[in-house]
Amino acid sequence: MTQREREPSPLEESGKTPRPDPDETSGDDSEHGPSSRAPSEGPQGPLASPTIRALFFGGWFIAAPLSFALGRELFLVLLPRAAWVETVRGQPIPVSIILFTIAAMFFWYLRFWLPGASAAGIGGRPGLPASTRRKFEGARALSEEARSIRRGHAKEIERTLREEHRAELDSVLAELSASMEAEHFDEQRFNAAYEHGMQVVDERLGRWRKSELREYGESVLVAVAVALAIRAFVIEAFKIPSGSMIPTLLVGDHIFVNKLAYGPLIPFTKTRLWSSMPPHRADVIVFAFPENPEEDFIKRTIALPGDKLEVKDSRVWLNDKPIPRCYVGRTSYLDLPETGSAPAQPISQEGDLYVEYLDGESYLTFYTATSLTRSNAGPWYPKPGEVYVLGDNRNNSRDSREWFGQKGGGVPFENIRGRALWIWLSYTGSDSKSDRIGSSVMGKPRLPSAMKALQPQLDHCLAPNPPLDLTNLPSAQTP
Repeated sequence: MTQREREPSPLEESGKTPRPDPDETSGDDSEHGPSSRAPSEGPQGPLASPTIRALFFGGWFIAAPLSFALGRELFLVLLPRAAWVETVRGQPIPVSIILFTIAAMFFWYLRFWLPGASAAGIGGRPGLPASTRRKFEGARALSEEARSIRRGHAKEIERTLREEHRAELDSVLAELSASMEAEHFDEQRFNAAYEHGMQVVDERLGRWRKSELREYGESVLVAVAVALAIRAFVIEAFKIPSGSMIPTLLVGDHIFVNKLAYGPLIPFTKTRLWSSMPPHRADVIVFAFPENPEEDFIKRTIALPGDKLEVKDSRVWLNDKPIPRCYVGRTSYLDLPETGSAPAQPISQEGDLYVEYLDGESYLTFYTATSLTRSNAGPWYPKPGEVYVLGDNRNNSRDSREWFGQKGGGVPFENIRGRALWIWLSYTGSDSKSDRIGSSVMGKPRLPSAMKALQPQLDHCLAPNPPLDLTNLPSAQTP
């Protein structure tokens, strides 16, 4: 029997019935009241185990949406090359956040029917049938929304709603709470209270309520805003389109770039927050190409303001000294276009592989044996506010040595996007290189699979006290 159907008491007839406080629950209608329950019990028996609830929410609303978002690439590689596919593939972080949000919202919508929902007490009370869980949780949300509106618009409600309407609202909310918290759940009483509550709340507070569509839309907009903020200030994904950084980075590698490393740029300005400039020598950086800022390049920082950089007999010199290196061996790589479809006669680039050492960092460099370009050039002197960069594929890289009409040039600090972190995907056309996933760009030098035969020599060069080549020899000769 609902509150509207019961007979008024003499006290109520006298007009002295106190109005219920909308922020208080009415307790339950049991003989002993809520205080007689054990702390570990709810209105209808033992509460769900915190461990079970943690597993349920962690599995369905974190692990499952995350798997869906990360599995996006496994689906995209099966699709034909198209503009929209490349757009999605080229913006993994924003798209992944949006997909994670959509998946989480989908599972949330189905939460009452998901495996483990009953054991986790989804719906507010353990033991509720699935058909009642959504309505029960809707009733709880209705009560919370009504109380939130009452608090947030108290003055306006006091001015626009008559006292009897406010009293009616308080009364139906109190009855709804009582039906939900009763020790012995009465579904008929609850349904009547819920239907009446929805009607009264909508009539009295409808102008301040948000539609369900608006709430979902706001959630998606928040996800998009978070994705764009992360992309702008924290981390961004880039795809390697050329072989200028072979063997460190291959065509088709997808990397994450840390945009906080040197301080993020404020959008639409050249002002950097928490600036940490210049980059360290040997840092692999992504930057806007100085001659065409619409293009993004990736190279290795070699010279800082005040340094002297030059090339002698194909060897890079810094401040009148050759950069120390260790000879790994003669090897080759297959020069493929970005699409991964090999030409009729694939071009094999053969050359010498070295480990170079600069400011405590070690990294691989490749010198094409047949190339005689850039054997002697410079010197260059980086100006304040810029760095000079080189590609690890020294004879096949469009870098500081040839910019501005072969005169050479540096990268202004404001052009720097961030520092390369690690490879999260390596894919070119139909060829997927799963062994490269997770490789750190700035970490210990790692050979591509086509050069694995040189691993013993690489280990020898990375051991303590490696045999360094400090002579002024052409790079194609073995020390």
